[in-house]
Amino acid sequence: MSPGLLARMMAPIAALFIAAQAQAQTPADFYKGRTVDLYVGYSVGGGYDLYARVLARHMGRHIPGNPTIVVKNMEGAGSLRLANWLYRVGAKDGSVIATIGRGTGFDPLLGHQSAQFDATKFTWVGSGNHEVSVCVAYAGNSGITTFADLRTKEMTVGGTGASSDTDQFPRVLNGVLGTRMKIVSGYPGGNDIVLAMERGEVQGRCGWSWSSVKSTHGAMIGEKKLLVLLQLSLQKHPELPDVPLVVDLAKTEEERQILKLIFARQVMGRPFLAPPGIPADRADALRRAFMETMTDPAFVAEAERAQLEVNPVTGEELQKLVAEIYRTPPEVAQKAAQLLSVK
Repeated sequence: MSPGLLARMMAPIAALFIAAQAQAQTPADFYKGRTVDLYVGYSVGGGYDLYARVLARHMGRHIPGNPTIVVKNMEGAGSLRLANWLYRVGAKDGSVIATIGRGTGFDPLLGHQSAQFDATKFTWVGSGNHEVSVCVAYAGNSGITTFADLRTKEMTVGGTGASSDTDQFPRVLNGVLGTRMKIVSGYPGGNDIVLAMERGEVQGRCGWSWSSVKSTHGAMIGEKKLLVLLQLSLQKHPELPDVPLVVDLAKTEEERQILKLIFARQVMGRPFLAPPGIPADRADALRRAFMETMTDPAFVAEAERAQLEVNPVTGEELQKLVAEIYRTPPEVAQKAAQLLSVK
């Protein structure tokens, strides 16, 4: 028998042997002495980067084998570059995890041609925060006191750019719920919009994280200078029981589906995920470690110092939510995409 023929005959046996070894290896065996790469789809210093770095300092203690977690940045296209890389290239052995924009996983549904993945096949590890955003009116100059007023009176809201929540969310509300918000875009940041409200340039802001409102302008809420009109998420924030929730205002099934597609991203306020197809026991280990980290006193204390809101969502819940949203009828997703686009 020739050496070449023998090699070809032995190759399948060797492959089976390697696969059997991999199956026999426990998560602790795999992760012991290993480095896990945690990729961030944005540059250093932003909110996603900060959250990832705080998580990385603590999560390794809760993964069997206690690997070291190293944060790496792969910015580009609002984290879409990283999502594509993770789906196509990222190691599928549990040694790579990532955090991407909370809405990036739904880009394929909304017609983004450069989104080259199926988010239902990612391994969702968990989200550090179930984000609730709000629409607010400035009491000093708006004449708006309730959400119902937005359907009969025009309110000028400040925005930071065409692809930002501050611009997209009002467009969706105008198109689905019949509000009459006029968007003045181009402000450099959220604080500039608040100053614009105080100067009378705009009357409100829509698409503002409630955790950010509290941490940066809580006094204005207490003094009733800012009136919270609407919650933008799939569930109410416990601190806002009397403020209407956007999905509750839908009058038809199509409206409900559009609103759920747009605001499902809020449940994934700080999403962490791994490539498709990693071994099930390692996926379970990563998910358990993530949720254990969320209640780790050292992590919680550091998150509080960094003013990071921690309201975790399990990886299993994210996996189920993504699968549900991907069942949105194509014609409904197309209408949602049209509402998000700039006319």
